[in-house]
Formats: sequence, structure tokens, C-alpha cells
Amino acid sequence: MNKTILITGGAGFIGSHLLHHFVKCYPNYQIINLDKLTYAANPTFIADLENFPNYTFEKVDLVDSGAVEELFHRYRIDNIIHLAAETHVDRSISGPMEFVMTNVVGSVNLLQAAKKFWLAKRCPGRFYHVSTDEVYGALGEEGSFNEESGYAPNSPYAASKASSDLFVRAYANTYGLPVVISNCSNNYGPNQHPEKLIPLVIRNICQGRPIPIYGKGNNVRDWLFVGDHVEAIDRIFHKGRRGQIYNIGAENEWRNIDLVRMLCSFMDQKLGQKEGRSQALISHVKDRLGHDERYSIDCRKIKEQLAWQAKTSFLRGLEKTIDWYLARGFTREEAVCEDQKSVLV
Repeated sequence: MNKTILITGGAGFIGSHLLHHFVKCYPNYQIINLDKLTYAANPTFIADLENFPNYTFEKVDLVDSGAVEELFHRYRIDNIIHLAAETHVDRSISGPMEFVMTNVVGSVNLLQAAKKFWLAKRCPGRFYHVSTDEVYGALGEEGSFNEESGYAPNSPYAASKASSDLFVRAYANTYGLPVVISNCSNNYGPNQHPEKLIPLVIRNICQGRPIPIYGKGNNVRDWLFVGDHVEAIDRIFHKGRRGQIYNIGAENEWRNIDLVRMLCSFMDQKLGQKEGRSQALISHVKDRLGHDERYSIDCRKIKEQLAWQAKTSFLRGLEKTIDWYLARGFTREEAVCEDQKSVLV
């Protein structure tokens, strides 16, 4: 094993896809999956990995600094891909302290352990911090965020991620920790928890429930298929320059209302029902506090330096996503999300 990689948040949406990719594509890497197993995690997504000799799962809360250090002692971790985070904006508005503890304190605990164990041994590995485009704040009708854009987070979630980004940069500048950061646009695809927009719409259509849309639905997001994000993470981990930030986007911007209408049309076709039946479920609700108008990613840097770009067309990605949810149904998630009245958009 020429690398021992700690991947945090591996039982979550993006993490589960990343684990499958790294465990299966790099059999010479020892992969340690750290996950607290919160409501948003689903161990069934990674159950098949238990049979791989290069995979180990550890249920650990990053807020527990002693448990984090113990992992470094036991496994001699020399690389980290840090995805574990609380990510739902609505939950951050109603309960910001959970986001501070997990996203900020948890990240600093991980940085502290890496500093303690790596710098003394001059570890050649890297600390890869996976973040979000929401740290940059909001845009008007024109322009895009690039790696030089200033931070202006507008929600407790975005502020917690911005804070963790800044701590990562501080540990690189102050202690010489080998870091790299990526800031990514909205992901979608199989395995995503149905508190998020696309799976929530699919679920509510299947169950004949109203589809809640904040305000007029004019907020704009860039949508990236999770498989393309995993490929970008792989490229940045192996080829990204130390100390650099890379923005990851699909150049695939949609107004929320237009995306939901397209999903409704797809679902009518998939379910063999009359066109317009799903769209009749759309229900406009009071807008969210501090709702950012538009996100847009300028991803020229990762294209030019690392030869990466998104490959999955939005229509193909949506079809794959819908087919996965229809084949799997909504069982465990229904109970979890009974109280969800809003969506992350």
C-alpha cells in the first residue's frame, strides 16, 4: 500500500461515490472511511466495500479530537480527502451550532492531527479539503466566481464552510501543511438525501405531494453530476498543485423553477402519466432567509491546469438519477424527511 488515505464523510452522498471510485480504482491505496453516520449518511451505499481488503470503516465524530488522533496512530494516515460536513442550508438557519461544531471545529481537529503527525515526519502527502461555491456569496445576472473571488458567505452553512476553508489556508501558511482546496457547485445524482431539491421533487411526484419552491423560483444554480465531481477530486488529489484552490463547475446554470418543470416533464414520461400532472404539484412558498440569487463557477483553471471538464450532459445525468430513485423507491428516507417543508436550492 503506497498511500493510506483518510476519506471523511464516506457514507454520505458524494463520499459514497468517491469511496467506490478510490477503493476499486486504486487497490494499492489503503482507504479509511471516517463517518459519524448522521441522518444524511446511508451505510447501505457502501456495504459492498466491506469485502475489499484495502477498505476500512471507522465510526468517528470529528469533534472528538482524541478519536481523530487515535486513527492517525493506528493507521499511519498520510493523505486526507475531507468531505464530512453538515450541508443543508435550512438546517443551518434553524440550528447553526451543529454546523459550527462539525464544519469548523471538526475540520480544525483534523488539521491539528495532521500537523502533529505529518510535520514531525515530513509527510509528503496532502490535506485535500472539499468545499462549496456558497462561500463566495451571491451573484447578480452576470459574472462567475473564480479562485480569486472574495469570500462573502450569506448563510450559517456557507459561513461555516468559509471558516473551514480559511483554517485550511492558515495551516498551510503558518505550519507548512500540504493542502489543496476545491470549491464545487451543486451536485446531483444517485444516493443523494431527499432533503435536497432533485430527489425531493422525484419523491414528492411519486407520492403525489406538493413540490415546494421558494419564492418565484428564479434563483439560479450550476448543476454538476456527482460522477464528474468524483473525477475532478481524483484529478486534483493526484495532480493538483500544493496550496492551490480549484473551482469545480459544469457550466450548467438553471433557474430553480425551470429545473423543476423539466423534472416534472421527465417524471410524467417515466411514470406514463399525462403531461402536466406533475407540474400541477408545484407550490410556491415563502422565500428562505438570506436566499442567494445566483451561483456561477468559472472553472477555467481546472480545465487548463488539470485537463478536467464535466462530461455528463444534464439530460443524461437527470435520467440516470431519476431511474436510480424509481428503481430504489423511497423507504428509509420517507421517515427521515416527513418534516421537510423546504429544499436546498
